[in-house]
Amino acid sequence: MNKGFCIWLTGLSGSGKTTIAQKLAETFNGTRFIELMDGDEIRKGLSSDLGFSKEDRNEHNHRVIFCSKLLARNGVIVVVALISPYRETRAYAKGEIPNTMEVFVKAPLDVCIERDPKGLYKKALAGEIKNFTGIDDPYEEPISPDVVVETDRESVQESVDKILRKAKELGLLADAIPAIP
Repeated sequence: MNKGFCIWLTGLSGSGKTTIAQKLAETFNGTRFIELMDGDEIRKGLSSDLGFSKEDRNEHNHRVIFCSKLLARNGVIVVVALISPYRETRAYAKGEIPNTMEVFVKAPLDVCIERDPKGLYKKALAGEIKNFTGIDDPYEEPISPDVVVETDRESVQESVDKILRKAKELGLLADAIPAIP
C-alpha cells in the first residue's frame, strides 16, 4: 500500500491555501487517494459547534488533526488548508500525523485584505467580526516550515511545483504523479 502523508497548508485568510490545495489535488489525477481538508468546509460540519476563540480554534485544529491522522495512516494523501494560526497546534499536528509537511502559504496582510475573497477582512476591520486572525487575533508565522510559497510573487503552479519537489525530496512521493519540474 502507498504511504499516506499530510501536506499542511497554513497562512492568513486570503493567502491562497484553498486554491493551492485544490491544484495539488488535481495534480494526482486519480493516481492516489487524496482528501482535501478545507478549514471552512470542515467547520461547517465537524466543527459547527465552535466559535473563533483561541480555545475553539485549537479544538477545531485538533479535530482536523485527528481525521488527517486516520486518513494518512490508511494510505491517503491529506491536503489540509487551514489558517491554523498557532505554532503550538501546528507542532502538535506534525507530532501526531506521520510524514507531515508544513507549508507556509505566505502573503502580506495588505495583499490578503485586497483579495478578501469572502469579505471577512472588511467585516473584521469594521468591528463586525471579533477574534479575526491577522486583525485582532495573532497569526504566528512558522519558524521553520518545510516549504514557503509566496503567493504574491509566485503563480499557483509555481507554488504547487515547489511543494511537490519538497515532498519528493522528503521521500513522500515515488511515482504517484507526473514528472515534477
